[in-house]
Amino acid sequence: MHGRPSPDQVRHRDQRGAVLPSPVVWLSIIAVVVAAVAFVATRDADPEEREITTSSSNGETSDSPTPTDEEPESDDPTETTTPDEPEKTKPPVVRSEVGVVVFNNTSISGLASETLARVQEIGWNGLAADDWYGTIPATTVYFPPGMRDAAQKLALDLGVQRLMPADAGMSDTNLTVILTGALS
Repeated sequence: MHGRPSPDQVRHRDQRGAVLPSPVVWLSIIAVVVAAVAFVATRDADPEEREITTSSSNGETSDSPTPTDEEPESDDPTETTTPDEPEKTKPPVVRSEVGVVVFNNTSISGLASETLARVQEIGWNGLAADDWYGTIPATTVYFPPGMRDAAQKLALDLGVQRLMPADAGMSDTNLTVILTGALS
């Protein structure tokens, strides 16, 4: 009985067929192939750099590549350019010159004081720490008019994602940080 299979057992084995992979497996294989083809097709491409210049006549910007060793595209005598004109740049933000007040809008005791100490360690002019009463959706750096760049720098220093213009009740000369949780 243990030697040879019966004809019924042989017929049963022959009728099983093949098991095909599921559609998820096929999609995964196709995705890998497409990614490999895209990688091979784009790996030798050099990045293309473009110079972005501003037009002095109407304020529009041009992001097309600029010719370097070619004649000017226009022979219009009314069009004048001054290559020696200084670029208008914003002065850099000096942390020690920017005042920062920190408010705690959590139940974590001393969070505003700890954050103020951190602000001062980084080099900002930390002025005060207190509690904030109200509803703030997320930790936010508020900035008065003209201080957005400083607010962005402070937000980067602290890892804060939200920037907003200061409300009427906030300082019009200092940045205001309102905490809704501990900073990481």
